[in-house]
Amino acid sequence: MSARRRWSVAGAAVALAVLPVAACSGEPPPDIRVAEVGLDTVTEVVEAPASVVARATATVSAPASGRVASVSVTDGTQVRAGQVLLTIASPSAQAALTQARTADAAAARGGSLSVPSVDRSALTRADAAAARAFATARQAAEAIPDPAQRAQALAGVASAEAQYAAARSSAGRALAQVDAGLGSIERAAAALASAQRVQTRAAVAAAQATVDALTVRAPIPGTVVLGGVSAGADSGLGDLVSQLPESVQGQAQSLLGGSSGGSASVTGVLEVGTPVTAGSQLLTVTDVSTLSLAASVDETDVLLVSPGVPADVELDAVPDASYAATVTSVDLTPTASGRGGVAYVVRLSLGGGTTQAGDPAPQPRPGMSAVAALRVRTAEGVVAVPAPAVFRDGTRDAVWVVEDGVASLRDVRLGAQGEDLVEVVEGLAVGESVVVKGADVVTEGQQVDGP
Repeated sequence: MSARRRWSVAGAAVALAVLPVAACSGEPPPDIRVAEVGLDTVTEVVEAPASVVARATATVSAPASGRVASVSVTDGTQVRAGQVLLTIASPSAQAALTQARTADAAAARGGSLSVPSVDRSALTRADAAAARAFATARQAAEAIPDPAQRAQALAGVASAEAQYAAARSSAGRALAQVDAGLGSIERAAAALASAQRVQTRAAVAAAQATVDALTVRAPIPGTVVLGGVSAGADSGLGDLVSQLPESVQGQAQSLLGGSSGGSASVTGVLEVGTPVTAGSQLLTVTDVSTLSLAASVDETDVLLVSPGVPADVELDAVPDASYAATVTSVDLTPTASGRGGVAYVVRLSLGGGTTQAGDPAPQPRPGMSAVAALRVRTAEGVVAVPAPAVFRDGTRDAVWVVEDGVASLRDVRLGAQGEDLVEVVEGLAVGESVVVKGADVVTEGQQVDGP
């Protein structure tokens, strides 16, 4: 559904005089109405389809495969940010953490190389010590679980061995350079050990974060709904994560699902013992503390819309009520409109509603369909004529002006265009008479009685 422009009018109605026009034959005179131009208020309205949007919606996903160990919430539970929702037992995540810690400990033990004092027999002892050190380093590198990190560590061992060989050859050629050569070896081993520890510690931190995330917490305050978000729902997770405090963004990113559109939802009842897989959607938390609207405005009307424009909103679910709204922003990026053109999303704050009986209207729910009537232009105390008086004459707007009983065509320039009245900013003056009905049968110079 695309935006559609309509109009409304406020103020005193322009008085109409129904006057017969003399017929040239026995046929009844055409129904021509003439009205006097006056001052009035004209409001131009753009209608746009819209939907109710919650303040935030977060889909919580399983950080690892396992089974649900405990559930602390039910459908409809109100939670605060950081509150524990459930816990997951994941032997695979625990095993990955143990393996990462073992590799880190091995890297810590094998990363030190002590070079003996330099003498003629030191070269032999250095060869043996280096061989042991490189063997230990290679063993520690091969224990790293991540393939990429393991390959990088092994490459570092090979590089260190090459450096040792070069330094050993240099030491053999000149005993005076042995001290410098052995110092280079020691520095290379220290660099290797440092690189290994960085990698193994990173692996431990990642595994620990996964284990910590097994205690699933609410990323935002709101209402819990067990199960994943329905297909096609727009949870806006990227924007949500960026709005959270930096201290919890990492955890929230690991818990929120749906951003890729490919994660599965847990089927059946979420209870103790339910199996889950990494990334499967567990539940959603929706914050309805503030509701807003997302309206789709056609490109032909969007330039009339700006922040602060008021609107009246009707919900399909509450047809006898009207809600107040105000435009807060207009998106710069276009979307496809319902009729194949271009439209822009206009966001509005949503206030309370009132029924036709004057009672408070029900609180809307996220996702409800609505129509927003955006009051884009209001002209008060302006020259106005009834809308049927204006017609297109080629590429121009025109009216039939009646002066001394004779109709003549006159071009006009319009401003705000209401459903009942149209503002004329140029071409007419207050007190002049115009044809407001039957303009299609009037001709230049025709005799028409004035009001």
